[in-house]
Amino acid sequence: MATREINSRSRFPRMPTRVLADLFGRLAIAVGAGIDLRRAWATEIERLPGRWRPGMEEVARGLAGGDGLAASLRAAGGAFPAVVSSIVEVGDRTGREPEVFRSLATALAESDRAARQLRAALVKPAIQLLATAAAVGVLIVVSGSIGDIGGRPVDILGLGLKGWAGLVRYLAMLAVLLGIALAAVPLAARSWRDRGIVRRLAAWLPGIGPALVAGEAAAWCRAAAMAGHAGLDAGRLVELAAGAAPGLRISAAEIESRLRAGDTLDAALAASGRLPNRVIEAVGVGELTGTTPETLDRLAPRLEDEARAGLAAAVTMAGWAVWAAVALLIALVVVRFFSFYAGLIGDIANGR
Repeated sequence: MATREINSRSRFPRMPTRVLADLFGRLAIAVGAGIDLRRAWATEIERLPGRWRPGMEEVARGLAGGDGLAASLRAAGGAFPAVVSSIVEVGDRTGREPEVFRSLATALAESDRAARQLRAALVKPAIQLLATAAAVGVLIVVSGSIGDIGGRPVDILGLGLKGWAGLVRYLAMLAVLLGIALAAVPLAARSWRDRGIVRRLAAWLPGIGPALVAGEAAAWCRAAAMAGHAGLDAGRLVELAAGAAPGLRISAAEIESRLRAGDTLDAALAASGRLPNRVIEAVGVGELTGTTPETLDRLAPRLEDEARAGLAAAVTMAGWAVWAAVALLIALVVVRFFSFYAGLIGDIANGR
């Protein structure tokens, strides 16, 4: 037991979403064909590159010791996202591993596709931003070779940076800003999950705010639909969905209390104030027709499409913002050059 506790705190490389999607797709086929889960998992260890094997082997040890797959995945540290172990727990509890693995593989593949599309869309703005930063660096170096009538270097950009020494200071500033941005990413993600200031600020951003909310709601719908298909009660449903969408976490005890008091599930969810109205309305329709999981299954792809469209629009806006910055930079340089040469001509005319 002590060994398992130590291993549970160890860190393994995070497996990519695409690898996880393929892994659970194959497990769905193998377990559905009657192959024992431990044997199927051992076969998968041999399929994967060496980098991912330590985490897989940790899971295999848990399975061999009698733990469920969800508990074994959690013991593997950071190799498997929390949402994966949360969804797998549905299969552990209901004995419907093939269906759960198949649904999980589909959801992971969709998530990977969306992430690839977003990365591809970000390439152009990133290149534009790098080109702008490089242009500023070139102007700083050039300014060191341009002097006024007294031979003093001219500060073209008005930043107090001139020549090679100015370039070194400029690069150091960029490195500091990059470090701050990288450090801020996990803090921003935590603030989003905890419904902090980042979430409130994002709500005001056109495109990206609604897109992030739609993507989160889609993840909640997919996880809740899986729980519903598996026949879990409302409390376990909202717990599982919270694992997929932490920013939409709802107290299971609160939901169960409201249901015992006579509320419908959609009314109980609405009272939490966490879910978008579209999700609550879908739950209401599903309750009336007895098809809540199917209704959420149909809503999730629409929300994912909205999230992709919103993020694409936000990326396009970011690209235009970079071009606007480039245009502003060019205008600044033109104005400062004009002012410099106008002043130089004036000094010559006045004999200074």
